Formats: sequence, C-alpha cells, structure tokens
Amino acid sequence: MVQGLNGKAARARGSDAVQGVRRLACGTGASAAPAAPRRILQGAGAAIAAALMAVAPPAWAAGPAVVVKHGETVTIDGVRNIVMRADQAKGGILLLTGGDGRLNVTDGAQFTDGADNVLIRNRDAFAARGYNVMLVDLGTDLAAAVGYMSRLKAPVTVIGTSKGTERLAQGLAKGARPDKVVLSSGFLSQESGPGDSVQAILGTPSRLPPALVIHHREDHCRWTRPAGVEPFNTWAGSKVEVAWLNGGVDDQANPCRYSGHHGFAGLDAAFVDRVMAFVAK
Repeated sequence: MVQGLNGKAARARGSDAVQGVRRLACGTGASAAPAAPRRILQGAGAAIAAALMAVAPPAWAAGPAVVVKHGETVTIDGVRNIVMRADQAKGGILLLTGGDGRLNVTDGAQFTDGADNVLIRNRDAFAARGYNVMLVDLGTDLAAAVGYMSRLKAPVTVIGTSKGTERLAQGLAKGARPDKVVLSSGFLSQESGPGDSVQAILGTPSRLPPALVIHHREDHCRWTRPAGVEPFNTWAGSKVEVAWLNGGVDDQANPCRYSGHHGFAGLDAAFVDRVMAFVAK
C-alpha cells in the first residue's frame, strides 16, 4: 500500500552510559563495605539508577532534521520514504544509502540520518537532471518502491552504495525489477571482502539488470576492496559497465565512511556525471 504521510514519528539513537555508571558505583564505595546496611545499598542502587536516567539518552538519538526541497513523504507498505518529483520527468531513480540503511524519514519530507552519504548528499544533483528521485529508508520493500516510481515515470534505476548494494541485491532476489542498477563502492564478489556479496546473493547473472559498477581505485574499505570488481565483471559479463574514479579526498582513519575514497569525497560532480551518463542511455 502506497500513500501520502500524515503524522509524526520519532526514533532515537544514543550511546552507552555504562562507563559513567561504573564510575558512579565505584564512588559509592560499595565494594569496600560488604556489611553495609540494606538501606545504604538500596540508596546506592537508587543513585545509580537516577544517574543512568540522567546521562543515558534513548537508544536512538535522532540527528538534526534535514528538509528535502521539493520533496514529499510517502509510505510504501508502512515504511516512510521521500520522493522528489521533477517537472516532465524522464524517469525515476531510487537511492539506497550505505551503513545500516537508516534515514529516519518523518513527515514533511524530513530525515535525520545519512545526510553525508554520497547518494543522499547528491539528491538534488540527480533530480536536477530531470528525474524523479526516491530516498529509500530501511525496511522498504524494493519491489513495491520500484513499482511506485515506475507508475510515476519509467524507466527506473536503483542506485545502491556500499552496504546498500547488498540490500539492492536482496531486493532483486525477492523480485524487484528495475530497468537498471548502479553499484557504487559495492559488496560485489568474494574478493571484495567479508560479508554477503551481490554475486552470492543473486546466484546467477540472469537476475541482474543492466548495471554500472562505479568504484574508486584507492577504496581502502575492507568490505569493498577494488580487487572485487574484476571477478564480478567476469561473472556478470556483458550486463556490466565498469567506471573507475581517482583522486578526491581520503580519510585513512575512517576508510569505510563518506569522508574518504569509499564515499567519493571531493568527487561529487564526477560521480554524478558518470552515474547519470549511464542512467540516461
């Protein structure tokens, strides 16, 4: 079921407060006084509980809300997503972010997570080429999302990056049928690194639509090593085009994040140009 969204939802994300509680517990001196009266121990426990409530945020503390220009929140089988509609659209593009896939979409075309991801941060650039664009949140049924975008305007291309390529492959295996796919910094083959690969999930190239693999030659992320590209290309055969990017900005301390070669940092224009050349074919 696809419908417009009314109503608000809040999700929270936060950090562990165990260390702070441990420091407080040590400060009570409870371990040095095993014979302390019950009421003292109960008081210490209450103090620890109160401290936990004071310092521990909810399990998921939302980041600052980002409002998507010209966007609307829609629900697809109960999951919120954001759609940007183009005037006289040429087709549709779905964006699958990396990491845990969570955008935390709420009403009013807002989301709180993943704004720095290479796909999400370039959403306006994709839309500016004359395509409807969907920001796909975690848990969305890909086949239903592709169907929704196809009804707006076909052809439809699904673009996944990093772990989003894994979710893209899972969607294809479950019956999603986009016209094309783009695999960016992908979990492509066994040689890419640990984790389920697109090749392993699909099992056969017959499930793969025409695809663009776009990868940075210096991607240091252990899940998406450049060595995984050629085996995937050999497996998929003529269905795949491969595009390599070079240069940009690296983040050696965080090799699997948006801020380095894995996330095409400093290469947004080149990245969008190469992806859209494939989409527009």
